[in-house]
Amino acid sequence: MNAFNKSPPMASGNGEGAHFMGKGVKTAVIGSVFAVMVGGAGYGAFNIISALNDDDGGSGSSGTTVKTGPPSGDEIKEVSAKFFAAWEKGKAAEAATYTNNDAAAEPVLTAFGGSAHITGVKITPGAASGATIPYTVSAKVSYEGKSKPLTYKSELTVVRGKTTGRALVDWQPSVVHPQLQKDDTLVTGESATPEIEAVDRNGAVLTKEKYPSLGPILDELRAKYGDSAGGTPGIELSIHHEAEGAADTTLLTLAKGRPGKLRTTLSANAQAAAEQAVTKYEESSVVAVKPSTGEVLAVANHRQDAFNAAFLGKLAPGSTMKILSAATLIDNGITSMNGPAPCPDKAVWQSQTFHNLKGMAPNEKSTLSESFARSCNTAFVKYADEVKVDSLTNEAENRFGLGRDNWKTGIPSFDGSVPASGGPDTAANMIGQGQVQMCPLNMASVTATAMTGRFRQPVIVSQKLDDRELATAQGLSASTVAQLRAMMNRTATSGTASGIMAGLSGSIGAKTGSAEVDGQSKSNSWFTGYRNDIAAAAMTQDGGHGIDAAGPIVAAVLRSGG
Repeated sequence: MNAFNKSPPMASGNGEGAHFMGKGVKTAVIGSVFAVMVGGAGYGAFNIISALNDDDGGSGSSGTTVKTGPPSGDEIKEVSAKFFAAWEKGKAAEAATYTNNDAAAEPVLTAFGGSAHITGVKITPGAASGATIPYTVSAKVSYEGKSKPLTYKSELTVVRGKTTGRALVDWQPSVVHPQLQKDDTLVTGESATPEIEAVDRNGAVLTKEKYPSLGPILDELRAKYGDSAGGTPGIELSIHHEAEGAADTTLLTLAKGRPGKLRTTLSANAQAAAEQAVTKYEESSVVAVKPSTGEVLAVANHRQDAFNAAFLGKLAPGSTMKILSAATLIDNGITSMNGPAPCPDKAVWQSQTFHNLKGMAPNEKSTLSESFARSCNTAFVKYADEVKVDSLTNEAENRFGLGRDNWKTGIPSFDGSVPASGGPDTAANMIGQGQVQMCPLNMASVTATAMTGRFRQPVIVSQKLDDRELATAQGLSASTVAQLRAMMNRTATSGTASGIMAGLSGSIGAKTGSAEVDGQSKSNSWFTGYRNDIAAAAMTQDGGHGIDAAGPIVAAVLRSGG
C-alpha cells in the first residue's frame, strides 16, 4: 500500500510534531452433478466441483483431495522449473497456467516475446530461500536489424493454490521484470521522445548513472521536453506505463538517437550531496531550493518503490508546519515573536488531548519564540480557539502559495494541502497533523518564503523553456519575515535543531518535526532549514524525530553550499 495515500491520523499521543459465470449456469451444472451423485454414480463428482470452483489460474486438481499448507521443496522446484521452461520457449499461455492468475500473466508473458521482441531467453535459478527463488534472465532484444543482449535479475514466490491445492507461481508483473508494475507493458521500438542530455545550472551533465535518484526525474523531463530539445529518437526497450502522462522507463537502448540538450536549475554539487545523504536512511527524500529565485538545486529519493516522494509525497509534515502556523498567528494579530505562547504540559481541544515531547518542562510564561524553538505543541494548540477554521488555509494559499493545485515546476509535483478542517483537526493542523499534507518540495518552499518574504514557485527548468504560467502569492510582510527568521535562527542555534546545525556558518535557521502515523513503530522524521541562499527540507518515513534522520540529510545539503 502506498503510504502517501493513507488517510492522515488523528493527533493524539506524544511527540514533537504530533501525537495523536452467471449464477443460473453454475447452479444448473452443480444440479446435474448432484443428480449423478444421487443416481449412484458419485465417482469423480468431487473433482468436477473442484474444477468449477478453481480460481487459481491453472487446471483443477486431479486428485480426490486438495492439499493444504506451504508448498514443499520438491513442489517449489518442480513448478518453478516448468514455469521457467515454458517462458524460455516463448509459450506464454502454458507458462501462465503455472501461476495463480493466468488471465493477468498471459498478456505480460506474451508481450515479452511479442511487442518487446525479446528472444533467446535463458533463465538461471539461484538457491531458493523458503518459497522464494531468485533467478537471472539472459536474452536478446532485436528490432529492425538492431540487437543487444539483455540481462537482469528477479525473483518469484511459490504459493499453494487456494482451491486447487496446486503449487503455483504467485503472479506479480515483477516476475517478468523487477521494474514492471500492474498494467505496465514491455515495448521495443522507436522511442516515444528523443533522449535528452540534461545539464545542471553550470552545464555539468546529469546522468542517472552518476545520480541514481534522478532517474525517474530525467525520464519525466524527457517525456515533457524531449520533442522540443532538438534531439532525434532512438530504438529502445521500454516500460510503457498505463497512467496518463507517465513517462516511459527505458530499460535498454538498441540504437542511440541524437539527444537534445536540456538545461535544468539543478546544481551538480548540491545534487551529489543530496544523493549521498539520502542513501544513509531508508525511505528518505530531500529537496533544496534557491530562495532568491525559486530554482530547485537538488532533489533526491532513496526508496524501494522509486517514487518521487520529494515532489509528490503527501504526508503530515509534523512540527515543520509551525513555521506556517507561527506566521498565521503573527499575521492575524493573535501573538508575536515576543508575545505570549504558554506551554502547558497538555492542552485539550474539543475533547482531544494534545501532549508535548516526553520530558519537556512546561512553561506558562513562554513566548512564541521560545515555544517555537522548543517545538511546544500545546502552545500552538492553545491558540486554536482564536484561529478561525480557515485561517491556516488562507495563510497557506494567499501568502505561501500552497494548496491551489497550480504549481508548474516542469515535472509532476504536489503543491501541498491545508484544508479548512473543523473539529479536533483545527488544532491538529496547527502542529502539522490532522488533514495537512506536504512533501519536501513544499516545506523547502515554505522555508524559502519565510526567509525572503516572497513566494517564488519552485521550478526545475526555466519558465522561458515553455512559457508556462507560474503560481503566485501575496507573500509576507517585512515584520513577519524578521520574526520568522529570528525564531528559526533561535531553533538552529539553541533550540531543537542546534545539534544538527552546529558548525554551519552564515545566516542559518531551521525547524524540526516528527509526525506519528498509525501502524508505524516510529514517527516520520521531518526537518527543514536554510543557510544563506539555500533552503532544504527532508522527510524520512519511519525515521523517528526530526534530528534522527531528516536533520542530518538537510545539514549535509546545506553544507554543500548549493
